[in-house]
Amino acid sequence: MLKRKVIVRNEVGLHARPAKNLVTELNKYSSDVFIEKDDYRVNAKSIIGVLTLAAVKGTELLITAEGDDAEEVLDLVERMFQECLGENPQVVT
Repeated sequence: MLKRKVIVRNEVGLHARPAKNLVTELNKYSSDVFIEKDDYRVNAKSIIGVLTLAAVKGTELLITAEGDDAEEVLDLVERMFQECLGENPQVVT
């Protein structure tokens, strides 16, 4: 099982639109992917699970992946969080 930490950079946190973007991309991979915040762990391929994290800007999340494409998935997740999960940080208020 591979692990990586990411930080929520979106101004309004990990709300529905970026969560959908994340879940849509993760469901293209075969690995099992989980997100953990403060000992609370959810399936990263479930939009409801991701939204229950209630992750605000600055929240540190631990991403774990297990499977044949786990390293690729973690690279994708890291890149997506760095790019505000598909939201333009200049547009977000």
